[in-house]
Amino acid sequence: MLVLTRKSNERVLIGDDIVITVLEVRGDSSVRLGIEAPRDRRIQREEIVVGVTDANREAAEIGAGAESELLRLLGR
Repeated sequence: MLVLTRKSNERVLIGDDIVITVLEVRGDSSVRLGIEAPRDRRIQREEIVVGVTDANREAAEIGAGAESELLRLLGR
């Protein structure tokens, strides 16, 4: 992991096509970042990705008796 110290309005370049700019450093130890990247690059917050992944995994799990209940509802 690369660890950097940046001040407001300073930038970090990733490759030739991604620029991260520190927009604001707040007193509550949060930082606002601006990210410039090609539209084909997905930029996502980790907590959202983890939440969606967990929800999808939970939805995909078949509970005990789910198949027989589905067949009953379909009249089979």
